[in-house]
Amino acid sequence: MYEGAVQDLIDELGRLPGVGPKSAQRIAFHLLQADAEEVSRLVTALTEVKAKVRFCAECGNVAQAERCRICADPRRDRSAICVVEEPKDVVAIERTREFHGTYHVLGGAISPIDGVGPDDLRIRELVKRLADGTIQEVIIATDPNLEGEATATYLSRLLKGAAPEVAVTRLASGLPVGGDLEYADEVTLGRAFEGRRRVDA
Repeated sequence: MYEGAVQDLIDELGRLPGVGPKSAQRIAFHLLQADAEEVSRLVTALTEVKAKVRFCAECGNVAQAERCRICADPRRDRSAICVVEEPKDVVAIERTREFHGTYHVLGGAISPIDGVGPDDLRIRELVKRLADGTIQEVIIATDPNLEGEATATYLSRLLKGAAPEVAVTRLASGLPVGGDLEYADEVTLGRAFEGRRRVDA
């Protein structure tokens, strides 16, 4: 335990996701040793992100205007929506340069253990986006874990009932190149079997 302000800083840093007690202590002491200008830049960045950044009114991605740069881009394919859990997933997919449609950020995944149900996610907003008949395909790109699978199953059933004319697809997933079967979890191995393809000699 440290005195006053130092301990307060460690406690606040420790509340950040993925930052444990030792990491919080390391960051706190780094900030103590940093020059005032470096700390001031960090403070400014934190203040500005809270003041200027919001969530896109259309898709839920992070934005500095009412709509994010992807939703505002007239070159994007409006007939396809890729559904993801978090804004960071949008960045990951954009890096592939394979998808040219729009996105819908749910804001998480269904997780009864954590008290997150369908009503806690941006699912109603997704259904509303399908109402005008523009969308031809919804690609479900939730994480390949139990929560992501539960969310994907829920969405596919809901969307088939709400908009039967819309094709609902799921990102293929399976074993990573260079991985060992013994270390693969059940969900990944199961999806690898489901997505198996014929090998032509």
